[in-house]
Amino acid sequence: MSGKGFEVDAMSTDAKLLVLHALRCAGAASPTRLHGVTGLDESDIESELIDLGAEGLVTRISGGGMPCWLLTDAGRAADAERITDELTSANARGAVEAAFDRFLVLNPELLDLCAAWQLRTVDGIVNANDHSDPAYDSRVLDRFADLDRRAAPVCAELSAALPRFGRYRDRLAGALGRAASGALEYVTDSTASYHTVWAELHEDLLATLGMRR
Repeated sequence: MSGKGFEVDAMSTDAKLLVLHALRCAGAASPTRLHGVTGLDESDIESELIDLGAEGLVTRISGGGMPCWLLTDAGRAADAERITDELTSANARGAVEAAFDRFLVLNPELLDLCAAWQLRTVDGIVNANDHSDPAYDSRVLDRFADLDRRAAPVCAELSAALPRFGRYRDRLAGALGRAASGALEYVTDSTASYHTVWAELHEDLLATLGMRR
């Protein structure tokens, strides 16, 4: 699914819900990061955050960097209620559960690949991968690409059930493409990395189905 296609679908989902649920899945985040997660314009995101803050559902925090927003307890409860309503209205629980089962088959492989990317065993000694061996990194990226091909149908099933899931396919493919082009942080070391997006998808599936880890 193209990013343009998702933007059309996203408009059918309440923007307030998209922003609220993005904070549920990604944790504390800036409007810039929420743009990457939701595909919404930053100006629209900031407007929704102000409204959600007035409702007591999110709170703004300031640290050493860009100001971020996170859910309050009331916001987490509101998100759970709204996501459940969305799932019920779309009659999508069965489809999402089936896709989640397929996701769980792939998840251990993703974790192994992340470990292989971050660590290397040389002469029986495990060390951090300093990415000084392009051939090794290329082999691991090829394995990521193979996993991604098998994950694509799962994302398609989820998108067909609930269009808001379509954004994950674009984000995963984008991260892998950037990594293959030399931006190695997009494998595991960026808030837009393949591993981060995968983890957000995992959290989204759990939240959508009302499950705990």
